[in-house]
Amino acid sequence: MRILLILLICTILYSCAGGLYGKRSSSKAIEFEPIRVVTIHEGSFNAAPCEPTISINPSDDTNLVAGSVLNNVYVSNDSGITWHKSKLSSTYGVYGDPVVRFTNNGNVLYSHLSNPAGRAYASPEFLDRIVIQKSRDNGISWDNGSFAAANQQKDHDKQWLYVSPDGTILMGWTEFDKYGSKDTSDRSRILFSSSVDEGSTWKDAVIISEAEGDCLDGDGTTEGAHPALGTDGTYYMVWGHDNQLLLDKSFDKGKTWQKKDEVLVSQPGGWSYEIPGIDRCNGMPVMDCDHSKSAYRGNLYVSWSDQRNGADDTDIWIMVSSDNAKTWSLPRRVNNDGPGKHQFFSWMDIDQTTGYIYIVFYDRRNHTDNHTDVYLAYSSDGGQHFENIKISETPFLPEPYLFFGDYNDISAWKGKIRPIWTRQDKEVLSVQTAILDVKRN
Repeated sequence: MRILLILLICTILYSCAGGLYGKRSSSKAIEFEPIRVVTIHEGSFNAAPCEPTISINPSDDTNLVAGSVLNNVYVSNDSGITWHKSKLSSTYGVYGDPVVRFTNNGNVLYSHLSNPAGRAYASPEFLDRIVIQKSRDNGISWDNGSFAAANQQKDHDKQWLYVSPDGTILMGWTEFDKYGSKDTSDRSRILFSSSVDEGSTWKDAVIISEAEGDCLDGDGTTEGAHPALGTDGTYYMVWGHDNQLLLDKSFDKGKTWQKKDEVLVSQPGGWSYEIPGIDRCNGMPVMDCDHSKSAYRGNLYVSWSDQRNGADDTDIWIMVSSDNAKTWSLPRRVNNDGPGKHQFFSWMDIDQTTGYIYIVFYDRRNHTDNHTDVYLAYSSDGGQHFENIKISETPFLPEPYLFFGDYNDISAWKGKIRPIWTRQDKEVLSVQTAILDVKRN
């Protein structure tokens, strides 16, 4: 009787897991061509590049554009093997937090923080808007930039862009009453805007978060806003605050949002946590939707990192919804190593031609100290299973005396996967990518 009861419970749990994840199938193995690591840029101290971002041109997948702090632009026309480096400029100032995304028509957007007076942290204009510059010639030249109308007496920080299949650009970010303020009357909140002309103009910003946070740029701050579009036309925004990931929805193309923020999942340790050897680290969420023709079309994914398994065991997680965010799976661990090691600074992208999920992250599974590798996790079955592969050539040893940045990035299109990350070798920071291509049958 006990054996029958156990079998019955296992059957029920298996069925529930299948319902949470929607369609079930066996995971298809992905074979890659030999991996090649490319160093895009090296620098030290004030000229050290970090916070890299990358995007593959959907109109010409040999053309890639990348960026890094503070105003670096990198262009490749041979799928990422060689790169041309330049500097971005604007009368609004360029002050880091770069996010590079190609539009569906092959134009490329580079969003960043502002510094119009050229006096960071020392002028009232500093951080007065989020700037989006556009290139119509594959990253060679750029316009002066556009921005969403918002309160320019506030500080605006940490934006992310999402390019929708219909061409609409969604953007979410944090507005601070005063960045870094310890005054409890100064608050932070999540803003949203969108563009229907590939970033040339933007709708006025709207506040979408119900709860406000502090202005200390930590887990008490509402931060890490990442938008996405569902296949049913719903706009989504996910962000971190106070040991939780929060979700909001708009059913009218961003005009109005839900009055109450949904608690998507707890984030033990918060989105801002400690990693040995890193000046600061975060597990801000990434959200995406499968718009491909795969069996998992319509699936929504949210990935992040946290320390629910302890301060000495940071892990990468993913949750999946197959019913337009009505219900979600339990968090699934993406890194497949044993317990007790750190995985951190993750980022996710979906190859919209296949529906495959790719997540890049730092990993210390192979070391007993702070030496760090770079890994890629991938799933071909809608996030039910993940394989992990090491993509860096050699480990590196980060030290907290250099600002290491707050994020990495990854872009995937037609079987080309281009992760991008920061590496530290003593006083030198370098931005690297991997030439990672799915084998053709």
